[in-house]
Amino acid sequence: MENKVFELLAEKKYTRLRSLLAEMNPADIAQILNESPSKEQLPVIYRILPKALASEVFAYLDSDMQQLIIETFSDAELREVLDELFLDDTVDIIDEMPATVAKRILKQTDAATRKKINQLLAYPDDSAGSIMTTEYIDLKRDMTVDSAFEKIRRVGENAEDIYTCYVIDKSRRLLGYVTVKDLLLNGRDDIIGDIMEENIIFATTLEDKEEVADKFQKYDLTVLPVVDKEDRLVGIVTVDDAIDVLQEEATEDIEKMAAISPLEKSYLKTDTFSIFKARIPWLMLLMLSSTITGAIISSFEARLTVFPALIAFIPMLMGTAGNSGSQSSVTVIRGLSLGEIEFRDIFKVLWKELRVGIIASIALAVVNFGKMWLVDYWLLGTFDSGKQLAEITVVCITLLFTVIAAKLIGSVLPILAKKIGFDPAVMASPLITTAVDAISLVIYFAVAMLLLEF
Repeated sequence: MENKVFELLAEKKYTRLRSLLAEMNPADIAQILNESPSKEQLPVIYRILPKALASEVFAYLDSDMQQLIIETFSDAELREVLDELFLDDTVDIIDEMPATVAKRILKQTDAATRKKINQLLAYPDDSAGSIMTTEYIDLKRDMTVDSAFEKIRRVGENAEDIYTCYVIDKSRRLLGYVTVKDLLLNGRDDIIGDIMEENIIFATTLEDKEEVADKFQKYDLTVLPVVDKEDRLVGIVTVDDAIDVLQEEATEDIEKMAAISPLEKSYLKTDTFSIFKARIPWLMLLMLSSTITGAIISSFEARLTVFPALIAFIPMLMGTAGNSGSQSSVTVIRGLSLGEIEFRDIFKVLWKELRVGIIASIALAVVNFGKMWLVDYWLLGTFDSGKQLAEITVVCITLLFTVIAAKLIGSVLPILAKKIGFDPAVMASPLITTAVDAISLVIYFAVAMLLLEF
């Protein structure tokens, strides 16, 4: 389909192109525009679109594509697009634009809309207020079903969601809600206050947007009302915005778990230096912290010359311990993000990971003993015959303790991080692996000193 679009554009068959685009989904059109190799063609294609479809497509475009098109708009064209956009989409666009473009957008809105936009922009970036829209349908409790339908018909075109209507009092305090299904299944003269649902799931304006998104998942919502500190209804959050938040937070957690500062744009649209800046601080920190393991090895350098075979197993022990800790940390971090694990569960988590660690370490030690005996001693001759059993025992006992320690550390650090206000994802693989590396070496040399003349 993409090739057909650009083929018709190259042949200047604009009528056929307009017909083709009119049959496509707005999100698919936006994807074609976002991935277009020729940015000069974007304004041409956009102007070919029917006006109503063009506004829908505009909301799906990447911010740099939106900026490119805005810069080609006349003031009248920009005003037409803004009139068709929902308020939260307009706010998102302004938030992503350079100051000069944002000022131009605001200039093309009327005073009332501009006031609402500024109110939404004033909320913290991580709050429910920053992702809500003020375009919803509210009803009074003394209205009839018939009058409710009249209001939906009158204002529904400009509302982002018309299926769920919220019931408020004179002070705009949230009392309950009714759905279109409720209205259809009741009589025309029935009173809204008699059929409304009063058990309401809601968010507050300053509530963390990630917690708001979690409510959509927990309660299977498609829309969520937002109230201020006086319980007055000020907006709603729709499921599409909740999905965006979940995707954004998941991406951020993955980047932090990989020791990367979160990127503002997608990978392909982020320049090389920005990616460098996001990665280098963590790389330097981890590099410097890894010198701890080097210092531990250096302190035992003279003793290792007596048992040189032990050196060969340091990478294996450190790697196994790091992998064990990473498994636990990732599992716990995911549980924390889904609300399945709380700080009060810390001892339950430790007890479970202790049992898992014991079973896993025994399995690993047994397999490693067989491998060392058959491969390293009999086939490769790595071990001296007089010391082989003691050295194999040292490695296997170290495996037992390091795997258990790694499991406990990997599970407890993310929980403690969240408790003191840090993002648990920061405690994932890189930092835990570095900590566990040092601990595994200490255990290794401690066991060697006990069992060998080390």
